[in-house]
Order: sequence, then structure tokens, then C-alpha cells
Amino acid sequence: MKRRIRVWLMVLLAAPLASCTAWRVVTHRTSSDPVQAPAGRYRLDPPHWSVVFDVDHFGFSRFVMRFRQVSATVDLVPQNPEQSRVSAVIQAASVDTNDAALDRLVQGPDMLDVEHFPQIRFESTALRRTAQATGEMTGNLTIHGRTRPVLLQVTYNGGAPNPLTRDYTLGFGATGAFDRSEFGLNAWFPAVGDQIRLSIQAEFAANGGGQVEGE
Repeated sequence: MKRRIRVWLMVLLAAPLASCTAWRVVTHRTSSDPVQAPAGRYRLDPPHWSVVFDVDHFGFSRFVMRFRQVSATVDLVPQNPEQSRVSAVIQAASVDTNDAALDRLVQGPDMLDVEHFPQIRFESTALRRTAQATGEMTGNLTIHGRTRPVLLQVTYNGGAPNPLTRDYTLGFGATGAFDRSEFGLNAWFPAVGDQIRLSIQAEFAANGGGQVEGE
């Protein structure tokens, strides 16, 4: 009997929380103006990001690889978004080509050489707004021990309190391209192209994200 009472109490207490959360989800809206977001440091939300590289493969297709371990921060200055900064670290050994044997080749000494160069790094150096929700970000990309400037086209997807975690969250997309030969990655050319295109989707949370309210 006591156990039944405890179960019913748990159900009754959880019901308002579930109802409130559901209401926040269905009424969720984001702002496309970064000036409206709170200032401060935001960290990459662990479950909600994607970093993808693609490169020409024999002229047949753009071969895609992604990375499974990334950490990043955004230091947001909403009153002057151009002063905002981004820092990211990719664990090179986390490359995923959808083929274990090819993963080992890309990780190996002929390409990323992850034993000697375990991290891929990006540090932004400047941001120029081109519209309310878009901009061009320049930064230093370090791969294979070499650092070169890159240009990213950035879109601010939106910002708002996350309806599940209640953490203020920012969403971004970014695209860019670079020549792998500039980083000393010359293997398999010209069968594998020189230019690598990159595509990023990422959510950054004020408190790191990942923890749903009520868990």
C-alpha cells in the first residue's frame, strides 16, 4: 500500500512537469538576432553538433568524413557581435569515414598522422556581419602541425532558452573550404582532390547543455 502511494505521488508530481515541458516545446520560438542573446561563454552542446569534411573522390563523388569528438566554445558579445570569438578542438583520431580500414589510413602517417598531431584546432580572429543573422568569420586552422587562415560563411540559426534544458542556447551553421596541400596533406592526389569543403552545424549552451530538465 505504501509503495502504491509513493508511485501515485511520483506520477502526480511528474504530470505538471511533463505538461509544462510539452507546452514549452510546442510554443518554442527562437530569435534570429544575436544582439538579443545574453552575453557570455557558451559551450558546445554534446549531443547537438556535426562537423563534416568532404573531398572529391576519383571524380565520382564528394567523399564524406565526419568527426566524433569535438569541443568548442563561443564567447558572445551581443552588443558588438563582431567582437565575439570561437574556439574549437577536434580529436583527429575520431575521424569516421564509415569504413574502419579507411579510418586507419586517414589516421595514419600518410595523412593526419594522429600519433604525432592528435588535434585539429580552430581559433577565430575576426567576424564581419553581412546581415542580421549572417557573417564571415576568419580564423586560424591548425592541421597536421601547420596553421593556415581560413574563411567561414556563418549563419546564426537562432537563440532562445532550450525548451527541455532551460539553458539559453545558440545555434550556428558554417561552411568553408581549404586546400589540404597547404597543411602538408598531399597523399593520394590527384585521385583524391586537394580542396576540402567543410560543413558545421552546432548548438552552444550557456551551461554546457545535455541535461534535460527533470532527469
